[in-house]
Amino acid sequence: MRNYPDTYSEAEKIEIDNRFNHLLDVWQTRKAEADIEEVTKAFELAVFAHREQRRKTGEPYIYHPLAVATILAEDLGVGRTSIICGLLHDVVEDTEYGLDYISEHFGEKVAHIVDGVTKLNDADFTSDADSIQAENFRKIVSSMSGEMRVILVKLADRLHNMRTLDAMPHHKQLKIASETSFVYAPLAYRLGLYTVKTELEDLSLKYINPLILSSIKKQLELMREVKMNEMRDFVKPVEESLKARNIKARVRIIERHVCGIWERMKKYQQSVQEIYDNYVVRIILDCPVEDEKIECWKTYAILTSIYRPNNTRLRDWVSFPKSNGYESIHAIMMNTDGQWIEVQIRTERMEKIAEHGYIAYWKGKQSEESGFDIWLDRIRKLVEGDSSSAVEFLNNFKMDLFNDEIFVFTPQGKMITLPKGSTVLDFAYTIHSDIGNHCIGANVNGQLAKIDRVLNMGEQVEVITSDFQIPKEKWFDFIMTSVAKSRLRNGIKDYRKTFRDKGKEMLHKIFDDMHIDFTKANRNALVEQRRLQNRTDLYYLVAIGKLTKHDIEHIFKPVNSVSGTVLKYLTFGLVKPSKEKIDKAAEERRNFTVSDCCHPIPGDDVVAITFPNQPIQIHRPDCPEAIKLMSRYGDHIVKAKWQFEGDFDFMAKLKIISVDKMGLGTKLLHTITDELKLNIQSISMKTEGGMVETMLSVYVNNLDTLDTLIKNINKIDLVKKVIRVEEN
Repeated sequence: MRNYPDTYSEAEKIEIDNRFNHLLDVWQTRKAEADIEEVTKAFELAVFAHREQRRKTGEPYIYHPLAVATILAEDLGVGRTSIICGLLHDVVEDTEYGLDYISEHFGEKVAHIVDGVTKLNDADFTSDADSIQAENFRKIVSSMSGEMRVILVKLADRLHNMRTLDAMPHHKQLKIASETSFVYAPLAYRLGLYTVKTELEDLSLKYINPLILSSIKKQLELMREVKMNEMRDFVKPVEESLKARNIKARVRIIERHVCGIWERMKKYQQSVQEIYDNYVVRIILDCPVEDEKIECWKTYAILTSIYRPNNTRLRDWVSFPKSNGYESIHAIMMNTDGQWIEVQIRTERMEKIAEHGYIAYWKGKQSEESGFDIWLDRIRKLVEGDSSSAVEFLNNFKMDLFNDEIFVFTPQGKMITLPKGSTVLDFAYTIHSDIGNHCIGANVNGQLAKIDRVLNMGEQVEVITSDFQIPKEKWFDFIMTSVAKSRLRNGIKDYRKTFRDKGKEMLHKIFDDMHIDFTKANRNALVEQRRLQNRTDLYYLVAIGKLTKHDIEHIFKPVNSVSGTVLKYLTFGLVKPSKEKIDKAAEERRNFTVSDCCHPIPGDDVVAITFPNQPIQIHRPDCPEAIKLMSRYGDHIVKAKWQFEGDFDFMAKLKIISVDKMGLGTKLLHTITDELKLNIQSISMKTEGGMVETMLSVYVNNLDTLDTLIKNINKIDLVKKVIRVEEN
């Protein structure tokens, strides 16, 4: 056993030794003697540097960097430099050793990567910093644009933190889980790290909505045996047919991860039982690279000779791989029982890339420029010369993460990758800022098109420009790429800056008249409420009279008419009782708003988010708006808990799917008003194809009442489904 500082117990020394040996065992890449020596040197420094530190569980802190390095070595399959960075990633942030020391002993490359994943400290922030979380993320992305290993280390770090999040207080769990689902899981997806992405999503759901996680897992357990038998029956003739044609293949039956099922349930408003692709058949072919396309489509043809396909759902990522290197054919087939089954067809090489993403891609990539190179180039362009706030940057970056892609061509035949839904103007800005700023239209496939025309796969685009054209704010309504928005914003900003002083002076006077402090936080609150890009836009709108005193008064007073009345139903506790927060606690308790985006009611888990001189915002923890806010402003989270006392009503929304038959309305009204004595806020009914969709807004006093209402409506013989609508 190696020599360790005496701050570790004998049992801990043995455990540290075992964990480091395990790291060496799972290290998959080149392990020359010199490589092992460098990794060992980094390990010894980390052990000594973190000798006085403990995690929330009481375990030695060194367990964490060892775990991060092990994830990098075992799960991501990276080499010596990344493993060293995993071991040292917290040394600069948490110990006396600085970047100069790291650079001197391990080289500039290691120092650069460690710096990229090191959080900013208070001295790094300017007075204009809107969100510490967003600022740190911008730093990571900026470093990533020049060195991809920065984000790999950060993802490994985040994955281990999520695996050990149980030890953290609840508000920290919400902050970290929201940030993970909002940014890091999509980023893992973009890098093709599917296994990392799915684990991050499921771990996030564990803390954001634990009841949903538990419920879906239980339902999957109940249906697993039946579904697996169904899938085996589907696979058997396929395997026999492939074997008869001498096609080498292995077939896997895969259960979709919980968060993926939950996303489908929300998107399609279906139950677990109604989601057809909870289980997927994956056919993995063993063939030479030059035969891959032929063998994949041959396999698809064999499938269609056995089962009937749904051609509208066919997805071809073999001919047009995703930018993260993903290649596969996705097809939907109907089995002999009339059930739709999703089938994925790919080769062993494609499977490796799908499982290990970026790493496998770079090891086996061809010399030509790939979709991943193009995406990374877009990130570099976004970073270069970016003058937006950190929150803007985060929004712009995330915009491109989950979007499907299309390929269009320049007149010279160069292929340009764009997110699905991109317009002529997106294309123009992708080519160059000046071309976008002066774009007046385009020739698309030889026909004149407006700048807002949505482009389709395979079209050829020739941009038309004019020196008399200037960038306009209304263009934001129809562009969607982060590069286009960033470049348009920069073009407009130069013009709006001329109004800054005038608008700021006018806003200061309005605040003085309203007895509101002219603080950065209050101005940022206006920016947030008006969904503006930055304070320059705020001053501009004030200066030109589009944001008046009346508008500002409306924003800073409680917008929920029940807030003062229902205060007794919520208790608040500050999660980080700093002096500033304690001083303002009494004032902030005056009022709150129950959000319209997710309609929480007593009995729901809730989270409160507070900003100075604004009513506290009450959301459900899994509300998309709440997740977005918590991922940006984690320090603004406030504890909130319902207190069941008194009698007050909250609005809940339901969607009811029923058979179109005489008497339905009477039965619904009888159940709601006569049986349960509830007040209806609004009700609307729409008939289509023999079915009726009813949208009901009704006042209930708690979650138990709502559950009873849903159960009683479901008992009506004409009703097929009742869904609680949590978003507008």
